[in-house]
Order: sequence, then structure tokens, then C-alpha cells
Amino acid sequence: MKQFENGSNDNKSCKHFVDIDENKVSPRTSTCEECEREGTNWVALRMCLECGHVGCCDSSIGLHATKHFNQTGHPVMIALPNKSWKWCYIHKQYS
Repeated sequence: MKQFENGSNDNKSCKHFVDIDENKVSPRTSTCEECEREGTNWVALRMCLECGHVGCCDSSIGLHATKHFNQTGHPVMIALPNKSWKWCYIHKQYS
């Protein structure tokens, strides 16, 4: 990884990933909360790492994970079920 004179890296992680511990948040449900109420299907699930809300991904009709961010400002979600990556809505960055 390239390092600049000020010591920063060109591929640095956003502060939202550093400030959050994925092991301290549990999913509130095992499915998309809104899709269940609406009777719609989802493609994949995402969990909010601030409150545990489970919503569907942007490939789903409902886009409920993104709608949750827009309503709450909670910036980071994680892919379920394997938690293989995180996404910061504010910085539009994966971790």
C-alpha cells in the first residue's frame, strides 16, 4: 500500500468502520423487516451495525437497507449471513 508524506495511506478505511464493532450488534430479525410486512421478496440481506435492523439489498425491490440509512443516518451495514463485507453509506466505501 502506498504511503504519503503525511503518513496516510491511499486506501485508508473510513472512520465509521473503525468506530464500530460488528460483534456488539445482533440482527433484530432473520429476514427483511419491511419485506415481511409488505409481503415482498428480497435478493440478499444487510444488517445495520448501529441498531441491528435487517433490510434487503439494493438489488431487491424494496431497497430497505438503503431506506433505513436514509431515515436514520446509521452509516454502516454488513452483508448477511456470512458478514463477508461492510458498506459505509456516507463514504460509499467497502471494508
